Amino acid sequence: MQADRTVRTTCAYCGVGCQLDLNIKDERIIRIEAPFEAAPNYGRLCVKGRFGADYVHSPRRLTTPLIRRVPQRPGARTAASSPGEWREASWDEALELVARRMAELRWAYGPGCITANACAKATNEDNYLLQKYLRAVIGTNNIDHCTRLCHAASVVGLQMAIGSSAMSNAIAEMKDLECFVITGSNTAENHPVIATFLKHAVRRNQAQLIVIDPRQTEMTRFATLWLRQKPGSDVALFSAMAHVIVEEGLYNQQFVAERTEGFAEYISSLEDATPEWAEPITGVPAADIRAAARMYARAGRAAIYWGMGISQSSHGTDNALSLINLALLCGHIGRPGTGLNPLRGQNNVQGCSDAGGIPAFYTTYQPVTSPDVREVFERAWRVPLPAAPGLTTTEMVDGVLTGEVRAWYVMGENPLMSEPHLNHARHAVEQLEFFVAQDIFFTETNVYADVILPAAAFAEKDGTFTNSDRRVQRVRRAVPAPGQARPDWAIVSDLARRTIRLIAAEAAAHPAAPTAAHDAAIVAQAAALGRQWTYEHPSEVWDEMRAVTPEFGGISYARLDDAGGLHWPCPTPDHPGSPFLFSEDFPRGRGLFISASYSATSEQPDDEYPLSLNTGRVLYHWHGGTLTRASALTQIWPECTVEMHPHDAARHGLATGDWLAIASRRGSITARLLVTGRSPEGVVFIPFHFAEAAANTLTDPRLDKRAKIPDFKVCAVRVEKASQPPARPGADTPLTDRGAIKDPLGV
Repeated sequence: MQADRTVRTTCAYCGVGCQLDLNIKDERIIRIEAPFEAAPNYGRLCVKGRFGADYVHSPRRLTTPLIRRVPQRPGARTAASSPGEWREASWDEALELVARRMAELRWAYGPGCITANACAKATNEDNYLLQKYLRAVIGTNNIDHCTRLCHAASVVGLQMAIGSSAMSNAIAEMKDLECFVITGSNTAENHPVIATFLKHAVRRNQAQLIVIDPRQTEMTRFATLWLRQKPGSDVALFSAMAHVIVEEGLYNQQFVAERTEGFAEYISSLEDATPEWAEPITGVPAADIRAAARMYARAGRAAIYWGMGISQSSHGTDNALSLINLALLCGHIGRPGTGLNPLRGQNNVQGCSDAGGIPAFYTTYQPVTSPDVREVFERAWRVPLPAAPGLTTTEMVDGVLTGEVRAWYVMGENPLMSEPHLNHARHAVEQLEFFVAQDIFFTETNVYADVILPAAAFAEKDGTFTNSDRRVQRVRRAVPAPGQARPDWAIVSDLARRTIRLIAAEAAAHPAAPTAAHDAAIVAQAAALGRQWTYEHPSEVWDEMRAVTPEFGGISYARLDDAGGLHWPCPTPDHPGSPFLFSEDFPRGRGLFISASYSATSEQPDDEYPLSLNTGRVLYHWHGGTLTRASALTQIWPECTVEMHPHDAARHGLATGDWLAIASRRGSITARLLVTGRSPEGVVFIPFHFAEAAANTLTDPRLDKRAKIPDFKVCAVRVEKASQPPARPGADTPLTDRGAIKDPLGV
């Protein structure tokens, strides 16, 4: 079929940031192609990028603002189970209601009672405005998003050791690698296009690949060496590798002397971390640990790539620090083909953090605690700003139960699929006084909301995304949004103007309020502040953002349209961008060695719960399944499957195709069994895309103390044969139904 036009944009699935050509016919996407000349994918696409955008035209899209017919009360909030529980509303009515309730609760309980989730699927401009709304209008830093649940530990570790929070090197370098480590990443399914470049490096460039992962992922087939460690033993393994590098004098003495600090204290912590000590802890032979250490250290250039298997842990920060220590030891950072590279999950999880969608930082990790930084933003936004970091997503859930949090604004995220211990999170949502959601579909979360605001999808709006290697790229409107759906940035702007008006009126009547300084600024400048929230196009939002963000100073829409994309930092209009970082120094000056001690902090199997649970993704789905299960891809993989090793299956008398009940100390689910050697003996693997068998019903909410990220990758479970398919949970109503249970296994 011949298209009417073709629109270049950026994929809205993973963090690779693939460039797409959307072929449009009669205002519908009829075909997706990949331009061969465009970085970072150069003509390559995965199955989701090429075939997974049909959700844009789903008849289940939200098209008009909705208000619950029956007012919800704290403790009695329920999930709507049918369209009849909602009534359609105008944008004026819906936004006035949201603004009024936000202003009322703020006045009654203070700004800190209001929290918001930014969105790693939304644009930089969308997220910048939502965090600005929370900080400059409401007066709180209670803004966070799903980075807390994926790579928060990576961000904290990188900030501590080198002062940065992103991939150090570019995707374009991958095909020319000499040596590289992949750990905690099922790259071929989570970042398939990146995996093609890494495979190219092995097959065409004879690169040496070390895979460190308990699960037999596709990349193990390309590995020179595969270390299959026990779940939760990462720190012991990486410390033993470092021990070998130091003991055998393989570290880069010049780099350590000139560009690092803390070396003496660090190496003293490695004294007992021998490969023989690590072998019983990790299950990896000491000889293989030595071989991996020598391979990485002796390479002229070596890179480390890691995924959520490293970060989603109660010791995730220590995991990340252990990897950083290896790179600092060997000087494998600051040059092409080297580096520390956390592979970011969502399409714009990097950009959402860069845009200030986290509770302790403004844009590009400028701390809210710094008076000098706050002064910059106070001048730009014309109001005093709070100095204390806000609540993280996991703290927001607990804050509802303590009464600290009264209202929650969720933009494009689905916490009741992504939070750990979902029964606990669901109970918290039921206690909210006011809940507003902004999304393109009904989800397991927003069916609890008082108000739902219909948003535009990626193909229906303009803006920018920032991919995993810090490349800022354009998103372009290709088709109209359905019904009355609006871009997120436009919704937030409209809401901000209304909230400012109501706060100003309330503050004028009560000048002695606890928030008097903030409110006085709003009263004095209400008209000017309202005008500040009047944007005609997201390019104006971007220009405002780069004015307060030196690293973005040289990136304009015009340059992005001309160059296709630019890596930040790019401080001036003539700067070429920064595909790799740290050639001369680190943001904190010298790289800091930080010791990490192994401890079994994760929940361990025992007699009652004898197996360990691992969670992750499959190739054909994404995250909570909201998008892919509304696309044709759900026909390929329509239900949840539980991977179990053949020996474990035999002991339990189970076979592929059996329905399996899986229980932890927090809940239970039912799913179909897939017997395979991909998962090691003693470990079961469950993808987290399926609401009817939500893996996070089982997962452990214990947190990494520094990053506040939950332990998604390790918890103890038990299994038994189930007599019937899974029942839909209470939150998975007909509004969010993903279709009938089907059989991908053919049994």
